Amino acid sequence: MEPKRIEKQQALRLRKQGYSLGEISFSLNVSQSTASLWLKHVTLGKRAQARLQHRRQAGVLKSNLVRRNRTRALLDEAAHSAFHTLSHISKTKYLSRLYCSLLYWCEGEKSKNDRSLLFTNSDPLLVSAFLMHLRNGYNLDEAKFRVCIHLHDYHNPEKQLLFWSRATTIPLAQFIRPYKKAHSGKNIRTEYAGCASVRYHDVKIARQVLGLARAFLREGL
Repeated sequence: MEPKRIEKQQALRLRKQGYSLGEISFSLNVSQSTASLWLKHVTLGKRAQARLQHRRQAGVLKSNLVRRNRTRALLDEAAHSAFHTLSHISKTKYLSRLYCSLLYWCEGEKSKNDRSLLFTNSDPLLVSAFLMHLRNGYNLDEAKFRVCIHLHDYHNPEKQLLFWSRATTIPLAQFIRPYKKAHSGKNIRTEYAGCASVRYHDVKIARQVLGLARAFLREGL
């Protein structure tokens, strides 16, 4: 029997057992286009279809795992680079002022009068970072802080007030009555802690913070 005919019969047998074209091509050392030509009229039974389906699903899972591992490696590399960069930046009062001003320029309320600072955000880390740099950069009177929490009707006000008091390190006595947002009731975000609006009443510091942000954006370093 001719070698090609033998290979073709082996290919037919493997295909009917549910082997993929790639597996058959590799096993018989023939091109995938040749295997496809030999087998294009083969009808697969249920067992063969089940095997191919299982291999496809396994391939998808493996591909997803490889992609997740690659993404995780890139994220770890970026995190390492970020910490390396931060470790080489000297922490000073003036740098905190710059960080504070830029955070405020992005998320704070800006008006012509600049009579107070009002920073509103739902991310506790961002709010905490702004307050940390505000406190590190300027001599503050902590009694001038006021906080208003924006909540949905599914929130527990006492729980969320305590959460934001800890995040901001501002006493509950300086929180005003929470603002209740209208809610459709369709989507409840259990991880959403509400939104905090932190106000600091000081004309001089407010104008210094915004003035530094404007100067930085206008002049750069």
